[in-house]
Amino acid sequence: MSDPAVERDAAEAASAFAHPPVEPDATAPYGDHPDQTVDFYAPRTGTGPAPLVVLVHGGAWRAPYDRRHVTPLADFLARQGYAVANVEYRRGSPVPHQGATGPIAGRWPETFDDLAAALDALPGLAASAVPRADPRRTVLTGHSAGGHLALWAAARHLLPADATPAWRLAAPPRLRGVVALAPIADFTVAEELGVCGGACAQLLGGPDGFAARRPYADPAALLPSGIATTLVHGREDIVVPARVSESYVDAAATAGETVGLTLLDGVGHFALIDPAADACAVVAEEIAQLAW
Repeated sequence: MSDPAVERDAAEAASAFAHPPVEPDATAPYGDHPDQTVDFYAPRTGTGPAPLVVLVHGGAWRAPYDRRHVTPLADFLARQGYAVANVEYRRGSPVPHQGATGPIAGRWPETFDDLAAALDALPGLAASAVPRADPRRTVLTGHSAGGHLALWAAARHLLPADATPAWRLAAPPRLRGVVALAPIADFTVAEELGVCGGACAQLLGGPDGFAARRPYADPAALLPSGIATTLVHGREDIVVPARVSESYVDAAATAGETVGLTLLDGVGHFALIDPAADACAVVAEEIAQLAW
């Protein structure tokens, strides 16, 4: 007997991944590794300065899933009048930890090294690649594992004092806000639910690294950020259940911060990045609330 939730997920994924990749207007490196690169999309409307949307793709931090699958979303946002920076970063792991099967989720510390380096380099890169981009109106958004990285990047000023120096900021980043889409926002809850086959533990180096590294990596442990933040999540998401976002919002409230949460009925995981889906219009509206 078929499972409606599984069927919905498959249909959403098929639609989201059916769009052909959209080539960027410019590409710039922020480091020497081939994955240390950013694609830029110029705003398709208007003539003046445009808000800059920094887009971080998902894929459970695993190597097979790169930035190409969110290029239709980047183009969609550019057609809404935004300058868009689509960030790539190192994924996977050169050495699988004991007991792992299949592609490994993320690299420690390289995945975090890259996000920090990319965001630090972005104002200069964007000024050259997309002159209309206005870095004073930057909104950070990401989907799934990319949603995690977006939340983490907005909280770098809260990292423990002994964190890698290049990760830690002395003051909050200059962002208008964060719009996290079905983010892996609470590692403890995500692991309890088995999200993406235990990807959070893999990202942190396996079971032995989870407890020691979680304070440096888990957005739910890095609150309150002081950055305007909204989470968008489908109620029918079976990849990253909405409970993960709800737990993050609860943790923020406990820390004295209000975080917005938009739960979409009849929506799963992939419609949020599908320009053909109504859910994507909601995402655009949430970004607009912060950017304009």
